[in-house]
Amino acid sequence: MEKITLSVIKADVGGFVGHSSVHEDLKAVAREKLAEAVKAGTLVDFFVANAGDDINLIMTHRRGVDNPEIHQLAWQTFEAATKVAERLKLYGAGQDLLANAFSGNIRGMGPGVAEMEFYERPSEPVIVFMADKTEPGAWNLPLYKMFADPFNTAGLVIDPKMHDGFSFEVYDLIENKRITFSIPEEIYDLLVFIGAPGRYCIKSVHSRTTGDIGAVSSTERLNQMAGKYVGKDDPVCIVRTQNGMPAVGEALEPFAQPHLVAGWMRGSFHGPLIPSAMKDATPTRFDGPPRVVALGFQLANGHLGQPMDFFADQAFDRARQTALEIADYLRRLGPFEPHRLPLEEMEYSTLPLVMKKLTGRFEPIKK
Repeated sequence: MEKITLSVIKADVGGFVGHSSVHEDLKAVAREKLAEAVKAGTLVDFFVANAGDDINLIMTHRRGVDNPEIHQLAWQTFEAATKVAERLKLYGAGQDLLANAFSGNIRGMGPGVAEMEFYERPSEPVIVFMADKTEPGAWNLPLYKMFADPFNTAGLVIDPKMHDGFSFEVYDLIENKRITFSIPEEIYDLLVFIGAPGRYCIKSVHSRTTGDIGAVSSTERLNQMAGKYVGKDDPVCIVRTQNGMPAVGEALEPFAQPHLVAGWMRGSFHGPLIPSAMKDATPTRFDGPPRVVALGFQLANGHLGQPMDFFADQAFDRARQTALEIADYLRRLGPFEPHRLPLEEMEYSTLPLVMKKLTGRFEPIKK
C-alpha cells in the first residue's frame, strides 16, 4: 500500500477588506489551479479554505513531504491569486511571498507549511486547524492538552494504544535547533520550553507505540524571514484522530477554554484565540481577536471529501462568549502590557522605527 501525503500550505496574498477575509475571486483562481493539478495527476484531491485573510491550500498527493513539484504548485497558485489581489487593489497583495521566484522549496519563502506522510488506516479522520492573527506557538497549549494531558484526553488513561504516550518534537525558532521529549517521563522538561511559545514551538507529535505521526504544525516566522514586520504567521496544524490518536472530541476540547496568544492588531498584542466557524473567521474588532478554524476530513483512498466545520457547533458558544469577555478586559489596557507584547517580542514590529527617533534624547541619570 502506497503512503498518502497531506499538505497544508497557506499564505496571505491580499486581504478583503483590510485584514478581515479572502475575496472569493482569489479562492476561485486557487481552486482552478489545483483542479488542473488533479487532472494532471499531481494531486489526488484538494480543498481551498480560509481563516481570516489567509488562503489555505489543503492537498493530498503521493509525492511525500517537501516535494518540489507540490511546493511549486502552491507557489504558482499564490502568485496567480496575487495578480487577482493586485487587480482588485486588495490590502497587502502578495505580502507573504517574500521571494521573486520559486527556488525548489517553499519553506523560508514566506508561506506556512504543515505536511505529513502516512499509511491510510481503515478509517482516517484528520483535522486541519487554521489560525489567523497569531503565531506558531499558538498550538503549544492545545497540542500539549491533546497528546499529554489526561484531564483533556481520556484515551491516555484508558486506551492501550495511547497509554505509552507520545514523543514531542520542539523547535527553537530563535537558534534554529530542535529537541525531542518522551512523554510522560519528560513532561516537566517539555513544559519548561513550550511555556514560552514566542520562541519554542511544537513541530510534530508521534506515537511511541507505533511511531506513527499524530500531528504536525507550521513553524515559519514571517517577520524573521523578512527582517521587518509584514504580518503575523497565521499558522496551520494537522492532527490525526481516533485509533491510537486522540478522539475527535479530545482534539477539539482544548479550544473550549480560550487561551491567550500573541498577535491580534499589528501583530503586537495578546488576545484570546476564538474557535470559529469558517464563515465567522472574519477578524474585525481591533483586527481580531485571533481566530481558529477546525475542518475535519474523512480521508478515503487519498480523497478528502467535504469538510466538517467543527467549530460551527453550538457547543463552542460559551467558549466564544468567554473569549469576548477576555477581549473586553484586555482592550481596556490599551497600549500597556500585558495586552501589548513585551518589547523583546516586538523587535520585528514597527515600534523600533518609532523608538529609533528618540534614542538621542536619552540622557544619563546623575547619581
